Amino acid sequence: MVGSRIPVDVADLDAAWFRDALGRQIDSVEVLDAHSGTTGRARLRLVADDRVPASVFVKLAPFDERQREFVDAQGMGIAEARFYRDLARECPVRVPAVLFADHDDERRYVMVLEDLVASGARFPRTRDDDLLRVVEGVIDNFAALHGTYWESPRFSSVGDLAWIARRTRGYGGGGGTFVRMAVDAFGPDMPPEFHALAGLYCARSDAIASLLAAGPRTMVHGDAHLGNMFAFGTDPGLLDWAMIGCAPAMRDVAYFLCNSVPTAMRRAEERRLIDRYCAALRGHGVVLAANDAWEQYRVQAVTGWVAAVSTAGMGARWQPERIGLAGTHRANATVADLTTVDALQVLLGPETPS
Repeated sequence: MVGSRIPVDVADLDAAWFRDALGRQIDSVEVLDAHSGTTGRARLRLVADDRVPASVFVKLAPFDERQREFVDAQGMGIAEARFYRDLARECPVRVPAVLFADHDDERRYVMVLEDLVASGARFPRTRDDDLLRVVEGVIDNFAALHGTYWESPRFSSVGDLAWIARRTRGYGGGGGTFVRMAVDAFGPDMPPEFHALAGLYCARSDAIASLLAAGPRTMVHGDAHLGNMFAFGTDPGLLDWAMIGCAPAMRDVAYFLCNSVPTAMRRAEERRLIDRYCAALRGHGVVLAANDAWEQYRVQAVTGWVAAVSTAGMGARWQPERIGLAGTHRANATVADLTTVDALQVLLGPETPS
């Protein structure tokens, strides 16, 4: 698609644009809702022929210029558009159905997706009575996703997924600025485990990033928190693929359990859930010993902690402050329970004087 045809604003999503993008007769378009975060989002009603859904969910560049610059610098929007255009239909887990997705060379992108609300999906919350069943389904989804792409040659420099491997070199690094912002913003209210990990991470973020990238690699969602999930009943799916990456599989598992699962549930269930994950991986031909998985989990918990702390440190610019702080409290408890700082220090060894 040529650049001039990628919409940059909700007003561009008119009947003529949808006719061209979907190749169907579209008589009229009505905006039901629109807002902006890490992407611009809109729900629209379409009056069209019977092969077109009555409503769709559209993602495009953020409406705020500063937010758009941040997303562009990270390559998030284009990465998500490429996932939906090129990979969503082969993805082994439930994702929103794709009607159209594309991007151009000027960092503009658009995704026309299933309206999950109209499809009857729910969006799980930590207070749900059936949350544990959803969590188990998420763990099974991770195993299906990771097992399918485990050490795939498609990530090689000549493979069709090389773009994912390229964009995630150094995965796990670069968060020091956000962590320092969080320390400045609410450090006095945080427990000792927060300050211990914040100090270590800010001092040795490059070395920690190398640790987090070590080991067999696969396709990861990269931002697998509860807010990026939906479910039909208790069968979950994954949305918001802007942080898709090629990284050790335990990144997704630890990220999710660390900052999305209520602390009491995580403490009671995490060993069983790690075992469940390893068993499900075996069904995809991947052998990961439970003890090895547990040690990886202890270390990769730092990814969930950094994400939660960074979100809170950004105030309301990424998520409502209460969400960032709630995730931070859960993540603090996780890294304390898992003695993540101790695990990192053992693997890092003493710092070499410069």
